[in-house]
Amino acid sequence: MIRTDICIIGAGPVGLFAVFEAGLLKMRCHLIDALPVVGGQLAEIYPQKPIYDIPGAPAIIAEDLVNNLMKQIEEFKPGFTLGERVEALEKQDDGSYIVRTNEGTDVHCQVVVIAAGLGSFEPRKPAVEQLEYFEGKGVHYMVKKPEQFRGRNVVLAGGGDSALDWTIFLADIASRVTLVHRGDTFRGAPDSAEKVYELAGKGKIDLILQAQVNKLGGNGVLKEVSILGNDKSVTTIPTDDFIPLFGLSPKLGPIADWKLGVEKSAVVVDTFDYATNVERIYAIGDINTYPGKLKLILCGFHEAAIMMHSAFKYVYPDQKLSFKYTTVNGVNPF
Repeated sequence: MIRTDICIIGAGPVGLFAVFEAGLLKMRCHLIDALPVVGGQLAEIYPQKPIYDIPGAPAIIAEDLVNNLMKQIEEFKPGFTLGERVEALEKQDDGSYIVRTNEGTDVHCQVVVIAAGLGSFEPRKPAVEQLEYFEGKGVHYMVKKPEQFRGRNVVLAGGGDSALDWTIFLADIASRVTLVHRGDTFRGAPDSAEKVYELAGKGKIDLILQAQVNKLGGNGVLKEVSILGNDKSVTTIPTDDFIPLFGLSPKLGPIADWKLGVEKSAVVVDTFDYATNVERIYAIGDINTYPGKLKLILCGFHEAAIMMHSAFKYVYPDQKLSFKYTTVNGVNPF
């Protein structure tokens, strides 16, 4: 039996930062993740993707962010159970929980924190003829190693942040980058959209709006894509790689059976402290939902800080949470 104060389900960036916030309050953490490595989506889906909305870092590669978060929590010595999926929660008479994995690992804790990102997930696949045939032969649903696209003709499809960010990043790597979007405005960050327009204006990328990729072609490997315009026009362009980026389909998995409030595949929480409807269970990051929710890493960091201050009362029921401020020349500035 592993014993800890806080059991965090999910070792993505928000789960890792939660360890730091817990450590500041002298609470111990153990993290469980179905993936064999820490980092969640950042490690599994886009380790080399640049991230632009982390405070103090104008741009940071996803893998580097994970490494920095791990360094930040080293001193708090969290435990990790990786490559195992949480299957059950067993509430104890004293209000604590035993968290059990599919491999039989048991973790006893006072508080459970769900930081499972999108839960289990799979890429949303667009309705493109021959799409599945060319999987592994030129079709990619994520970018793990950008260098594999160096000197190649790459077509991306989508209108969100991932499509915009990878278009910008691959513009300096691929021989030619084409972004195809079925609308004429983007859902991603306005700054990223502006950069894409600038690249297109300078001739560094091809931008095709109000159109969608409808068919793939090739002999054993991908050689071309067919693009259908909203005006019914058809264009065929040579292509080595096709990257459709239409987000992920979230699946809560066993979490859906824990009698938590769920809305559109996300766990409903109270914004006062990000608690669920079940005592001692919190949800932070992309896995939760509430009015005004933004699925940003920095929002998950904020939620982790607020939540850990609430969880303190379950770990140390006889203590009052207090702060000791750093002094300057022996004088408390507060």
